[in-house]
Amino acid sequence: MNKAQTLKRRLGNPKLFLSVAWDTEDIPSQVSINPNLKWKDINWKKVEKSVFRLQKLIYRASMSGEIRKMHRYQKLLLKSYYARLLAVRRVTQDNQGKKTAGIDGIKNISPMQRFNLVNLLASRHIKASPTRRVYIPKPGKDEKRVLMDEVSSECKTHSRQRPLGIPTMYDRALQALVKLGMEPEWEALFEPNSYGLFRRSAQDAIGAIFDSIHKKPKYVLDADISKCFDRINHDALLGKVSQSPYRRLIKQWLKSGVMDNNQFHPPLWLPSREGMGWVHHREGSSVPKRANIALHGMEERLNEFAKTIDMKRGNGCQVSWQNKVQSLNLIRYESRLCYPT
Repeated sequence: MNKAQTLKRRLGNPKLFLSVAWDTEDIPSQVSINPNLKWKDINWKKVEKSVFRLQKLIYRASMSGEIRKMHRYQKLLLKSYYARLLAVRRVTQDNQGKKTAGIDGIKNISPMQRFNLVNLLASRHIKASPTRRVYIPKPGKDEKRVLMDEVSSECKTHSRQRPLGIPTMYDRALQALVKLGMEPEWEALFEPNSYGLFRRSAQDAIGAIFDSIHKKPKYVLDADISKCFDRINHDALLGKVSQSPYRRLIKQWLKSGVMDNNQFHPPLWLPSREGMGWVHHREGSSVPKRANIALHGMEERLNEFAKTIDMKRGNGCQVSWQNKVQSLNLIRYESRLCYPT
């Protein structure tokens, strides 16, 4: 029996053990959940409030630099029954791609199967599966994807299409669970003008751009890092989460590869016109935005560079380094950069 068949069998089994870890410290860590509880009867306000309370603890510990305490809260969230419930709901009900299957073929699962998936998330014995690569139209822009063929080393090109990696149902749910624990940690660390994670949406980025340009006319440099998701260096990315309790899971997802036209393609370190880079295949991943984590620190580096620029006023006086840094207003949303000047 292959991995996909095993996962289908376990998701369809209503007799999985309902012993779970709770996310609060004032009650026993092991509790018994009512087996007669129905999915529609879950108090989602209570679930979200409990998860958010734990996320706030992670955020505060990250802000104050209490790394051990933050990791302890993150581990609690990973074991939390409420967090697992919320992760499964977001993947199977809230997500727009909820009816899209990965290589496991599982989609549109029943309420009982959702409970089974919640309990399955407590297991750490299932390794990450490859994503299923599909291509969706990308109107208005030609984009070419180059993938090394394992047999003939022949390049395949897909124009006017955007590649999308679809993980299995289990991987999506586990990624959503990890995302709940990582987002508050990184929100506390990100620069003020970095958007695309947790409560920093695209609308917030648009608002920041408006605040920067509405007072007087400015030139705006808009840049998009080419193939940012395909060419992220795995080792550099993992180095930024080296102490995270989720590092092992993230590494599995990065290294799991992709199924494209029924052929398995592992992530490869290949030379290209853009330089060396990992051919990366998990565009559909639910983990916190890799670009945000990989590019974290860019604003600080640019501020240091701005201090070294020889900039003078009209009267010949040198501009202070404080004004140089203030004039650098970089706004980043994932891999998109906007620089009003």
